[in-house]
Amino acid sequence: MPENLSPFHLAVPVDDLAAAEAFYSGTLGCSQGRRSESWIDFNFFGHQMVAHLAPGECRAAARNPVDGENVPVRHFGMVLGVADWEAIRKQIDASDFDFLIAPTIRFKGEAGEQGTFFVCDPAGNALEFKYFNDLSQLFAV
Repeated sequence: MPENLSPFHLAVPVDDLAAAEAFYSGTLGCSQGRRSESWIDFNFFGHQMVAHLAPGECRAAARNPVDGENVPVRHFGMVLGVADWEAIRKQIDASDFDFLIAPTIRFKGEAGEQGTFFVCDPAGNALEFKYFNDLSQLFAV
């Protein structure tokens, strides 16, 4: 991994900007940048994530089996330290949102062992939050 990662930019469709704002700013604690009547910039853990109002683009993702779970193919998220992962897990627990895939340890005892959970934003965009006890295992084979 590069020593200093550059922030990525990601744009996702939403069908309700107020609901997206409540989820990303309220539930996840993401601060906001610029906005218009059709989009909002969020500071998604140091990365630029833009929610664009595009109701016709919102749909459930196809799913593939991964380690016994039915994982949404189209998803994004963050690799966090275990304390930050646990804090986000608690924020989701305390919210009106349900886990799409409950917090679990995936690939237990294998290369790439990780804590993970999935949640959907109000528009159905799937997000994964994960941690590794050993971050050098991020790209383990």
